[in-house]
Formats: sequence, C-alpha cells, structure tokens
Amino acid sequence: MDDATRTAIEAATFRRLVKHLMEDRPDAQNIDLMNLAGFCRNCLSRWYQEAAIERGIEMGKEDAREIVYGMPYDTWKDLHQREASAEQLEAFEKSFAENVGTKG
Repeated sequence: MDDATRTAIEAATFRRLVKHLMEDRPDAQNIDLMNLAGFCRNCLSRWYQEAAIERGIEMGKEDAREIVYGMPYDTWKDLHQREASAEQLEAFEKSFAENVGTKG
C-alpha cells in the first residue's frame, strides 16, 4: 500500500470514528472512554490540534474540540455529559495511577 492510500484510509477511519461518537454514541461518556480505552474525545481533539500545529496550521483548543464534538464543547456538555459516578471516578483514579506518564 502506498503512503497516499494509507493516509486516505487513516483519514476515512478517523472521520468514521468521530461520526460514530457524534451521531451513534453521544451517550458514551468521556470518563468511560478513558477508563476503557485510555483516551476520550478531548484526547482526540488535542491530537488533532497538535497535528495541525505541527503542519503550521494555527488551531485553538476550542476549534479542535468543535471538530471532534461536532458542536461547541460547552453545548455538547450541556446536551450529553452526565455527572460522573463514584465508581467511574474510582476507576479513573485507579487507571490514572497505573498509567501515569503513558498517555499520548
């Protein structure tokens, strides 16, 4: 597979992931994503912002979040974010303590 094809496939995959999180699973809480996979929508938006900046494109944190969330972050939070349960917070703290320094 050539680099251009690989890049196109990776881009399509990323777009599908973002669409899935926006449209199919807006109920999936970021804390649950972090607890299960070690990354969440905020991580994706930060990686997106970093990739843009590496390529000389100015992009703020909120601009990158809007790309990943499909709307302003505060709007998404108002519509979809629930208060984290004690169990979710405990799992997050445990995961963070075990993996500190390993997050991308």
